[in-house]
This record gives sequence, C-alpha cells and structure tokens, in this order.
Amino acid sequence: MGGAAMSARKSTRGAVVCPPPEVLPPSRTLTVRAADGTPLHTEVFGPPDGYPIVLTHGFVCAIRAWAYQIADLSTDYRVIAFDHRGHGRSGSPRRGGYNLKALASDLDCVLDATLAPHERAVIAGHSMGGMTIAAWSQRYRHKVSRRADAVALINTTTGDLLKKLKLLSVPRGLSAARVLAGRGLINVVGGFPLPGAVKFPTQYLVAMMAVGGDADRSVAKLVYELFAQTSPGGRGGCARMLVGEVGSRHLNLDGLTVPTLVIGSHRDRLTPISQARQIASTAPNVVALVELPGGHCSMMEQPDEVNRQLRGLLESVTAPVQRIS
Repeated sequence: MGGAAMSARKSTRGAVVCPPPEVLPPSRTLTVRAADGTPLHTEVFGPPDGYPIVLTHGFVCAIRAWAYQIADLSTDYRVIAFDHRGHGRSGSPRRGGYNLKALASDLDCVLDATLAPHERAVIAGHSMGGMTIAAWSQRYRHKVSRRADAVALINTTTGDLLKKLKLLSVPRGLSAARVLAGRGLINVVGGFPLPGAVKFPTQYLVAMMAVGGDADRSVAKLVYELFAQTSPGGRGGCARMLVGEVGSRHLNLDGLTVPTLVIGSHRDRLTPISQARQIASTAPNVVALVELPGGHCSMMEQPDEVNRQLRGLLESVTAPVQRIS
C-alpha cells in the first residue's frame, strides 16, 4: 500500500500575494504530433542539459498555469510543458478525440519528443494532468520506470469525481442527486458560452470552483483567463470525458510504481482533500502526502510550497547522478 512508506506533511502557509509572472522565461518551442495527428504545443525552458521535469496542466488551463513553477525551476532544471489537445495553443482533435486514452498517448508522445532515448524525468500533473499521468501509467506501465524517476500528482483524483464535488448543497445521503447535479454542472461549465453579458457571473463561478476564497485576485484572474482562452471544443470535449471516465469509475494505479508525491488542498472543491488521501492510500509507492491550505489550484495559490515540494522530489532523484546522458 502507498501509506507504508508515506510521510504525511501539512502546511499552514498563507496564500501568495505576489502576482503570477506576466512573461515566461525564454523557451524553445516545438510542435509534437500526437498519435492521431493533433498538434501539441510544447515549450522547453531552462538549461538544455538540465535534469528534466515535465509539467502537464489541468482542465481549461494551459502552460501559463505553471508560470510560478517555470520561473523558479527553470533556473536549475530543464522544464518541459505542453498544452493539452483543445487547450492553449495546441490543436483540436477530430470528433471523438477527447478521452483519457488519447491524453495518455499525448503525454507519451511528448516524452518521446523531448527526452533522449534513455532519459528519465520527474513528471508532475495538476488535476486533469494528474489523471493523464495515472492513465499513462495504466496504458504504458512497461514505460513507467524507463521514462519516469518520480511523479507528482497535484490536486487530482482517480475516480468518483461526481460524488466528491463540493460545489453543491445536495445532502450527502442523496448520492444519486449529487451525481446528477455534478454531471450537469460540469457539462454546463465545460460548454459554457462566453458572451459579454455572462462574463462576470462566469468569472465568479470559475473562481469559486477553482481557487480558495483567500486567493490573490491576480490568481483568480489568471484562472479565468485560461478558462476563457480554452476552445469551446476543448472545454466541452474534456468535460464530457471527465464525467464519462472518472465521474464514477476509478483509474488503476498499480502501474505507477515510481516514487509518487501527492499534494492536496483543504478547500479544494473540485478534487477534495479526501481524493488526495485516497490516492496516497492506494498508489503503490507514495513517498509523501502534502496537505495545503487553499483551493484547487495550489501551484498558483501556494506556489512557494509547491515549488519547494517539487524541488525536494527533484533533488531526491538527482542526488546520486546530476546528469542523465
């Protein structure tokens, strides 16, 4: 069980007051072709010979969601980040192209395109990005130890998404009603039209869902901008995917055999802290469960602490060998 070697850590550090970096560090940009031909916008930051960390973002986000991590980690490491299909500057797939199998394949394609043949990386995923890592470890378990030295699962879940949402006032005893309401809310948000008349209510709804009440306004603003800039097809396609594939079912974590860091937040409405604890108790090689204050976007709300945890994970796998050739 994951809990056997796991250490639990709690942080009580307050929300960040420094706004997200407006401009990302210089990068090398490339387009990775997914297995189905979808172009995936990818950027590589930091020293070309640095140890790599691969970042995979969440639902209705983009590379900029990792702005704090890129700015900090790229001073010492090679940071690889990409936009999911239908998000950011990546292309949209053909009809039916939004599913976890495709996202797992996309991650595998990015790893093949950006890492040397025998190179391994730390792979960190937030929300849907964490689900992508879990799906990748399930579909490509023969590659996990060949491509990853460790992984970090941040504010994510492996299943029962609809039952665990903390957005609705439906009594917990009425599980069927909660699932129905949760499915409807995710579908509405996923396909939400954005005419000017609904901008402010939508902005409030997105902020309420994604960040804690004490989050810096600049963070809430960035979260909404990323949401608004995600293509309608990406929002709707991934919303339906989340409902269909992790709404009430669970991903199998048996293939995630490398050291795993799990980070959750006490005020996360989308993937509550109970989801992080569930992963920590079931994943086979969890090295730490870190519980933070704040909401769903801890990498933006608590960037210093998330950066500290990621650096600790990176140092734990690079201490014996600083460079992998």
